Amino acid sequence: MENLMEKIVSLCKRRGFIFPSSEIYGGFSSCYDFGPLGVEMKRNIKRIWWDEMTKLHDNITGLDAGVLMSSKVWQASGHLAAGFADELVECKECHKRFKLDEIRQPAEKCPECDGVLTKPRKFNLMMKTFVGPVENESSLTYLRPETCQGIYVNFLNAANSMRMKIPFGIAQIGKAFRNEITPGNYIFRIREFEQMEMQFFVNSLINKKPRKKRETKRERNAKNWTPDDWFDYWKEERLKWYLDLGIEKDNLRAVEIPEKERAHYAKRQIDLEYHFPFGWKEIEGVHNRGDFDLSNHSKHSGQDLLYFDEESNKKYIPHIIETSVGVERILLAFLCESYTEIKGGRTKTTKAVKEVESVLKLDKRLTPVKVAVLPLVRNKPRIVKKAKEVYQLLKPHFTCQYDELGSIGRRYRRQDETGTFLCLTIDFESLENDDLTIRNRDTMKQERVKIEELVEIIKKKINV
Repeated sequence: MENLMEKIVSLCKRRGFIFPSSEIYGGFSSCYDFGPLGVEMKRNIKRIWWDEMTKLHDNITGLDAGVLMSSKVWQASGHLAAGFADELVECKECHKRFKLDEIRQPAEKCPECDGVLTKPRKFNLMMKTFVGPVENESSLTYLRPETCQGIYVNFLNAANSMRMKIPFGIAQIGKAFRNEITPGNYIFRIREFEQMEMQFFVNSLINKKPRKKRETKRERNAKNWTPDDWFDYWKEERLKWYLDLGIEKDNLRAVEIPEKERAHYAKRQIDLEYHFPFGWKEIEGVHNRGDFDLSNHSKHSGQDLLYFDEESNKKYIPHIIETSVGVERILLAFLCESYTEIKGGRTKTTKAVKEVESVLKLDKRLTPVKVAVLPLVRNKPRIVKKAKEVYQLLKPHFTCQYDELGSIGRRYRRQDETGTFLCLTIDFESLENDDLTIRNRDTMKQERVKIEELVEIIKKKINV
């Protein structure tokens, strides 16, 4: 679709999904605020992911580690070394800065003004801060660039307190910060973002397991799976999650990363990529991190992070299979996937028929508003009163919106554009029969139902 990103950005600002940060002060580079609808959609994404991990798997528990941690954590993880740094060049003429690996022409010339570039230098992506009243080296720490290190340092705490046995996972959702040199593509690459990460700890002693002939997945004993078996399992699970939420198969792919291009900790790495308007880009990573993390933290802290396996009577450092996704990135993917334009319009009740109507055909689990309550007209007090009673009836059960401004056709269009799944219209007949009309966003089919049955009917329609 032509100019899709421009249309997405405009819709998000106009309809209350995403606002530029500090806008009244001229904005703040590559930071965004999530508005009334945006925050609801983010909560939906996080809740669906959290339920998938912790409710649908009986061997995954949760954690919420702090943003601030000892700087020794980042020393052990490798983030203070050159491995967590980009090579930066600066133009001597226009003074713009660029990541070296993003410059497609010979690196002597500025891609903006053709000026001379400086020699590359390492630029660490960690954001520094100080803890306490004195700003010196002893009080220096960092805003975490990823959430997973909090899981690793709490590995035994979580395992022991919840009596978890390998294989098991720890899931976490939280803020992370990276001082990106060249953020961009709207909310795809920003400096403050949320991650949803699950670290799955597996038996590192199993390198190869015997298989029966014609062995099916159900027949396997998961306790005997190798780390590569678990890696393949989680790759498939994560692909299915996106497809189930409405991402088209042609817009999603898994890319195996060759050894030379992998993260320093990865024994194996697959990027799940979405086909954005600006190209194929990573939305989630699945990594076999081996024993890199727990071994390093054990070494640097002096603490024994060995796992004791009661069945084999052996101790070992588990290997870790990681799934890591950026909330903002997949929110943008869902918006791009669901944005639809209908030429000629479809809401024929609007007096001024528009040439194009836009609809967010989000999965009903993702849509920020599930139900909109619309009085047919706003100048009839009895209809308005009835509509507000229905709104109050539904609020405890669903994310609702009451809307009485403009013609009923314009209100339908407004709700369609923000993805609202069901619109309820209260009219003159509602006053006589105590019923109303339910309109489906996607089919536009309307049906009348009794108000006393409304809660249960809506629950069935949105599968709550």
